[in-house]
Amino acid sequence: MSSSNGRSERPERAGSIDPLSHPDIYYGNEESLGRIRRGRAFSASLKDYSREDISEFLGTLPSRRGSHDESSHKPRKFFINVEETLDALLKQEDTDQNMQITIEDLGPKTLSIGTAASSGYNRVDVRGTYMLSNLLQELTIAKDYGRKHIELDEVRLSENPVARLSRLIKNSFWVALTRRIDGSNIEVAGRDPKDWTSDPRPRIYIPPGAPAQFEYYSKIAEKHPELRLDVVMLDADITPDYVMKLSEKPGLLALAMQTKIDEATGKEDLEGVPFVVPGGRFNELYGWDSYMESLGLLVSDRVDLAKGMVVNFCFEIKHYGKILNANRSYYLTRSQPPFLTDMALRVYERIKQEPDAREFLRNSVLAAIKEYHSVWACEPRLDPVSGLSRYRPQGWGVPPETEPTHFTHILMPYAEKHGMTFEQFVKAYNSREVNEPELDEYFLHDRAVRESGHDTSYRLERVCANLATVDLNSLLYKYEVDIARIIRIHFKDKLDIPVEFRTPQTQDIEFESSASWDRRARKRKQRMDQFCWNAEKGMFFDYDTVKKEQTDYETATTFWAMWAGLATPAQAADMVAKALPRLEAFGGLVSGTEESRGPVGLERPNRQWDYPYGWAPQQMLAWTAFLRYGYQEEAERLAYKWLYMITKAFVDFNGVVVEKYDVTRPIDPHRVDAEYGNQGTDFKGAPREGFGWVNASYVYGLEILNAHQRRSLGTITPYDTYKKAVDAQNAY
Repeated sequence: MSSSNGRSERPERAGSIDPLSHPDIYYGNEESLGRIRRGRAFSASLKDYSREDISEFLGTLPSRRGSHDESSHKPRKFFINVEETLDALLKQEDTDQNMQITIEDLGPKTLSIGTAASSGYNRVDVRGTYMLSNLLQELTIAKDYGRKHIELDEVRLSENPVARLSRLIKNSFWVALTRRIDGSNIEVAGRDPKDWTSDPRPRIYIPPGAPAQFEYYSKIAEKHPELRLDVVMLDADITPDYVMKLSEKPGLLALAMQTKIDEATGKEDLEGVPFVVPGGRFNELYGWDSYMESLGLLVSDRVDLAKGMVVNFCFEIKHYGKILNANRSYYLTRSQPPFLTDMALRVYERIKQEPDAREFLRNSVLAAIKEYHSVWACEPRLDPVSGLSRYRPQGWGVPPETEPTHFTHILMPYAEKHGMTFEQFVKAYNSREVNEPELDEYFLHDRAVRESGHDTSYRLERVCANLATVDLNSLLYKYEVDIARIIRIHFKDKLDIPVEFRTPQTQDIEFESSASWDRRARKRKQRMDQFCWNAEKGMFFDYDTVKKEQTDYETATTFWAMWAGLATPAQAADMVAKALPRLEAFGGLVSGTEESRGPVGLERPNRQWDYPYGWAPQQMLAWTAFLRYGYQEEAERLAYKWLYMITKAFVDFNGVVVEKYDVTRPIDPHRVDAEYGNQGTDFKGAPREGFGWVNASYVYGLEILNAHQRRSLGTITPYDTYKKAVDAQNAY
């Protein structure tokens, strides 16, 4: 169609679409949105057009200066040829050619693009690293959706960075990190990237207590032989010997499923209960990552996903005996830091009006009781002398999920000792054809470090299985207190224990009351005061159950005692006065002190859970701990520092959100020089999912800050600058 002046018109966006809506809506359907006219359109590239070119597409125009639009207070839109503009933007601004636009690129940091109101003829400059990197992100995502042309709202480029990151986390990142295990994705999820065998193939292990799942997956394997799906029923008795044999055929462990109606057939079918993974490359449900993610999911009103992860954890405990490190066959003997009771209670508070809420809570506490007795309160994890618990999983040999070459420096001297090649020795050692007690001890502690979730750290290296750690025993104290509270308040102080939730240690216990759990909590506190508390240093320390002495490694896990409510008010005051100054850094809490870590170099490299690195779990638990004891200002300060560091990196480095940060680096804290690198840095054009628990820490931390702090964060104001301004204002 054409206007009275002969100028070609293009259809406007149909209806009213939120300019900050999810990409599925914003970019998802070019035809239905009716946003781009048919035929050729102007692009926002750097290509020069003649007057004849312009007339060809726009018809006769009034004579005017055709350079830049006058400024307007109205919301502005840009009319963009995606491919041409993307190419021009990268050619001009991505000077280090890593498909990102950051403060380290040396381009002019300005790009002229056409306005939608002029069909791309009048142009405005997009300036600065932040807006240009946002433009790159939007164009990359539009290209992913197959868009050739877009009408782009300026607000998607200039959006307040705190609002933008929060929106991405809540609307996009959680979606990208959501998984379920069922027939829809078993070909991908069932294939293990750590399957080092000669015939890797998708494989799923089904517990004997889930026959419906065995039938479900067997039908899929029969119907789709091209998948080469191996469906295996697990033995009822899961021993370390059995788990070692499974390493010859590693596979996925089944998770909870729920019934649905198949729309095509109208018949009942099964589908996996959804969960959130730590990062985009994962397909497994991980242990303590899931708790941290649930804190952010609840803030993001994704109660369904938080609930789903609790349901999956209860399934794991019921069928595998524990919350697993992750649901792969080689993790069957290994757990992770236990957070189930707190997680279940938080979800219950959000769903307590739903019909199945009480049953959800009942199943959760029964699972937690079973896990407590069968995993943490019995040997080998329980130290019978101190009465405290340790990360001490069963098993032997080289961890199956690692390539043997990961331990070449450890194993090669033993191979030479036995006159074997490296491969021969690994096979002989794993099958116990050769006996090396020192090597057994090394891998005992290595497995324990992995179970602790703090892999790796000089705090735990070669000693972890002997340590009654502050973190684990604080969590178990929280279990004891929570279980007592749930039984007392929600089940009239008597909870019947079905046979399937009993353990060999509790097979004759028909019901539980709160009194026994209150006693357990009191005893654990007494033991932690006796073995772990150091009044002089104002900190809780790990206790070595073999040497029978307190360690001296200063770690942020000391604050877990406050999070659990185990510390007395006097102990909490000591920790705030003495421990906090030693562990607080530019970007929040550091994992441990530099003094405790010791010198590092070529022969003694950095470990990722040591100084100078900070992790989201340590931050979130500390914020909650300080709030619990009334230290509002400290909680807000630490949250502000952590969120500022994340926001600054997000603005300066193309939207990056990573697994961990160097909290001592003001400029590029996402750069981490430690083993395993840093998940979340290696993306092209646009970040798709961030990292699970950092996403959670961001939206959770914003809930702690007041409106003034959030506004200052949005202007990328460092904490010290913000604090001076507030103090100056309060002085009058």
